[in-house]
Amino acid sequence: MIVVVMGVSGSGKSTVGQKLADRLGCGFSDADSFHSPANIEKMRRGEALNDADRAPWLAAIREAIVARRVAGRHHVFACSALRARYRDVLGEHDGDVVFVYLKGAPEVIGERLASRSGHFFDPALLQSQFNTLEEPRDALIIDIRESPDAIVETLLHKLAACPGGALLTSAGAARVQ
Repeated sequence: MIVVVMGVSGSGKSTVGQKLADRLGCGFSDADSFHSPANIEKMRRGEALNDADRAPWLAAIREAIVARRVAGRHHVFACSALRARYRDVLGEHDGDVVFVYLKGAPEVIGERLASRSGHFFDPALLQSQFNTLEEPRDALIIDIRESPDAIVETLLHKLAACPGGALLTSAGAARVQ
């Protein structure tokens, strides 16, 4: 199973994704590491990415997803995946790719971004992300007001109910104990 933790910047994708991967005993990848230097520089300057900027980035993430599947490995990815067509590229309609949408109010996320340091994302771009966001219908939806640990506990229960999820969560639980 591949889990894609999605949402706007500042929603907690990386934190929750890494904690979830740790609990499941599987690998974790942050989609930010798939961005080209040009994309990173553009965002650092406060410029929103367009679909042409995102196309090679999404293709690289999809390649990584396919590689993990071919190797038979469970894996957690943190990726904004804001539009339905981006999720289509990543494999939304694959039976073993599960999307987790970390949903939060702009005010809550704005406060998080304002206190974050050392990240290339310009907080001024948050509204452009909300403008781009097409909320998923077929994802596990999680309210971000809970702590990351509480979110992971909720996710473990929800993932267990997904096709193939019992194997994923029981393997992870065995490693954590």
